[in-house]
Amino acid sequence: MSKRVLVISTSLRSDSNSEALADAFMEGVKEAGHQIQKISLRDKTIGFCKGCLACLKKGNCVIQDDAVWIAKKMHDAEVIAFATPIYYYEMSGQMKTMLDRANSLYGSDYAFQDIYLLSTAAEDEEGVDRRAVSGLEGWIACFERARLAGTVFVGGVNAAGEITGHPGIKQAYEAGRAV
Repeated sequence: MSKRVLVISTSLRSDSNSEALADAFMEGVKEAGHQIQKISLRDKTIGFCKGCLACLKKGNCVIQDDAVWIAKKMHDAEVIAFATPIYYYEMSGQMKTMLDRANSLYGSDYAFQDIYLLSTAAEDEEGVDRRAVSGLEGWIACFERARLAGTVFVGGVNAAGEITGHPGIKQAYEAGRAV
């Protein structure tokens, strides 16, 4: 049965390594016969959460920017994959800001169950993505029907496009096919 899959690419850099993982994941999702949509945060305006909690009453954020419609797309997706560069051993700031701004989803009848994290970093040691995974798991913990379904991490890539030909591309593709 076809699933609605949303990929959110959080890198602000053109030809980014994490976006290459997102694209490979998407190819696998398409091959598996699912519906796919990608949103890049590159050209989006997403302000910081004000902590007012009005979103829990209204069902959407009072700050009228791109985060409102992105959160609606997240709400309707059955699978969400976040692609992020790892900065200082953590998810990108724009990814964290988007997670904060998706607070309106808390307590809603959201569709998502499976969440994936696709990440890249210049550092190539075990555990480089640990804090990013932990941060995403903290968000997921607030949604009882959701789970971290998988992660793909590629270290040792720094310059834009440096991931080309890396085995992690195939790993992301296979993760997408397995959705």
